[in-house]
Amino acid sequence: MEDLSEPLLGEIITRITRTSDLNSLSLVSKRLYNVEAEERATLHVGCGLHPATEALSSLCSRFPNLQRVEINYSGWASSHGEQLDNQGLLVLSSHCLSLTDLTLSFCSCIDDSGLGYLSYCKKLMALRLNAVPAITSSGLLSVAVGCKSLSTFHLTDCMKVGSVEAVVPQHECKRLWYGTPIQQKKMRIRCPGDSGMEWLEYLGKTGSLVDLVVKDCKGISQYDLLMFGPGWMKLEKFEFEINDNYWLSGAQDPSYNSRYRYKYDICCENLKDLRLAHIITVPEIGLRYLLRQCKALEKLSLDYVIGLDEREMITLFQNCRNLRSISLQLLPLHCGLSFRTPLTDDSLEVLSHCCPMLEVVELTFTFCSSTWPTEIGFTQKGIITLVQTCPIRVFVLNGASIFKDEGMKDISSAQFLETLELVDCKGITDVGISYMVHAPCLTSLTLRKCKNVTNVGMAKLVHSQKLESLTVVGCRLISEEAVQGAARSVRYSAELESHDSLKGMKIATTISKE
Repeated sequence: MEDLSEPLLGEIITRITRTSDLNSLSLVSKRLYNVEAEERATLHVGCGLHPATEALSSLCSRFPNLQRVEINYSGWASSHGEQLDNQGLLVLSSHCLSLTDLTLSFCSCIDDSGLGYLSYCKKLMALRLNAVPAITSSGLLSVAVGCKSLSTFHLTDCMKVGSVEAVVPQHECKRLWYGTPIQQKKMRIRCPGDSGMEWLEYLGKTGSLVDLVVKDCKGISQYDLLMFGPGWMKLEKFEFEINDNYWLSGAQDPSYNSRYRYKYDICCENLKDLRLAHIITVPEIGLRYLLRQCKALEKLSLDYVIGLDEREMITLFQNCRNLRSISLQLLPLHCGLSFRTPLTDDSLEVLSHCCPMLEVVELTFTFCSSTWPTEIGFTQKGIITLVQTCPIRVFVLNGASIFKDEGMKDISSAQFLETLELVDCKGITDVGISYMVHAPCLTSLTLRKCKNVTNVGMAKLVHSQKLESLTVVGCRLISEEAVQGAARSVRYSAELESHDSLKGMKIATTISKE
């Protein structure tokens, strides 16, 4: 080891990914200690950082070339000592001049002043803020102005962002502005015209974001995101999710014109990854305009979006020949005289013929009653056609009461199917599972809450010896003994999953009462 050159030694160290291994390596010799400190690019800290600021300062001094830092206080309690505060971010930004990626999670002692220090991080390209309760739009604006290289920005569960606490008349605003700007800041009083979303507007006009995620931020509506403006041209990934009583939201699009519904003319031709979750696009257009613009789309997730229009979805599928992954979580709604999910086999047919690269499909119908199969707009035949026509490698079916053993027989002939996950599919029995032993490429099978599959079906899998991986969760008629030997890797849990946990919504219990 002593004969190795430092560049070669550094190359070896960079290939070691586990922190515990790196820590052990640094104890072998003084030389390894120094080289490992120079090469360490990633640091993860949290509740064990005590005293927080002093400990972080020591770590930054030891590892001068840190590029990625994650500070996570998930599970923190007062017994763990004080959290890292604004002073800690000052230490981080002044010591780690090579910092490109920063994640702050559950940091309750960091506010706008702390975010302001990030302007020293001229190389910062990725910032993720998860449950940082004290920050507001003012702090995000300072980040947008100071961090010119920012290309990835994730904002999750930050409840004060976007809220406008007070609006005063213009003459009062001028008096405060010219007389006591410090007082204005402390009182959080905004002038008319301030939306609380100036940071997003600034990023759209002057920034270089390619990855934008906004989740569970009460103060940010889908209409606020329209302020991103020209920023949509550069964006490659976008995710927007609400987990609140979104169907009761009174938010309206201030620029909506009933005579000109398709007024949004924003270019997003580079968008490859789009996820919209739990939003309403009726009667306004809102973020639904994205579905007409994304010709480069490769991955699409629509989770309980109210207001989907099948004609728009068909147009989307016709334009997105590069689509590789689609996830549809659908609610039954009033569609004319019918009560069903908004998409039908017409959508699946276009998807089958226009998206030849489609590999991953997830279809979720957990809000549809098994007593009324017509609440699902798709048919078993339409689903089978999709799986057999496209090169589907991964197929997930959740709450599909319409899918039965005959459907399992048909998809067992799918040439490319490698991974199959069945969740709460009441129509599938041991007969359907037995067909899958003939699937030419199937290596991974997951069964969750499939109450009509028993040990008999597992015996077929054990006998075939084809599976690499088998997961069985909450299937009451399957024993742990029955799954042994059915695959090289087996995961079993008898614990029953609640029906709400299968829906993928934090507020599923409330919605199910509608």
